[in-house]
Amino acid sequence: MLMNPLPPGLYRWHEFTDRSALQDAAVAAILDSAALSIRERGRFDLVLAGGDTPGEVYQRLRGAPTDWSAWHIYFGDERCMPPTEAELNSRMAGEAWLDHVPIPPGQVHPIPNGPRADKAAEAYAQTLRAVGIFDLTLLGLGQDGHTASLFPGNEWGVAPDAPDVLAVFNSPKRPPQRVTLSAARLNRSRRVIFLVSGASKRKAVARWRAGENIPPRAIMGEMGVDVLVESALLEPLKHPEGNP
Repeated sequence: MLMNPLPPGLYRWHEFTDRSALQDAAVAAILDSAALSIRERGRFDLVLAGGDTPGEVYQRLRGAPTDWSAWHIYFGDERCMPPTEAELNSRMAGEAWLDHVPIPPGQVHPIPNGPRADKAAEAYAQTLRAVGIFDLTLLGLGQDGHTASLFPGNEWGVAPDAPDVLAVFNSPKRPPQRVTLSAARLNRSRRVIFLVSGASKRKAVARWRAGENIPPRAIMGEMGVDVLVESALLEPLKHPEGNP
């Protein structure tokens, strides 16, 4: 079983030969976590990531045998864009999965995507006020080392008293305004899984594994962190001839 109960403070790297195998493992881990949470607490609080790899995982969840009425969905970050934009994480998750399963609408909690990041962050902080520890948080990794909308060089909200939700006004990736859960709030998760695939992520993976202080290193759930990664991304970087 992927999600073994191990001491906290651990990164567990799980290698997969290809993207499809990684996605199969992600689906299994999500459903295992859901079954355990529903059995123990009667509900499953899940934080979703954006991106291509999570989107393909979400599609595979459509036909899953589970009690959808116990699922409660939250989002790790969102872009401040018009609701028609395909780049919205909430729209992607809806089209890929959520619009096709009977999760009660009131249990799906998208981040407001209005034009002002500060107002949207305030509103989502109110949404999270009654939410305790997330059961499972899904995250991705950008080629620059960001996760959610926590970017290198920006505020990550690491301190224990950091706000649950941060407004981002200077994202290096469009659009400049975004809303993201802080590292401190993401850390209040029983389980954390990173989904990492695609050749463009190799340098970011190498930086992470070398101990460089990039946003993923600020994330640590109660049971550590599981990183599902394509094997090719763990191979040594090729350097120009004559360089080590």
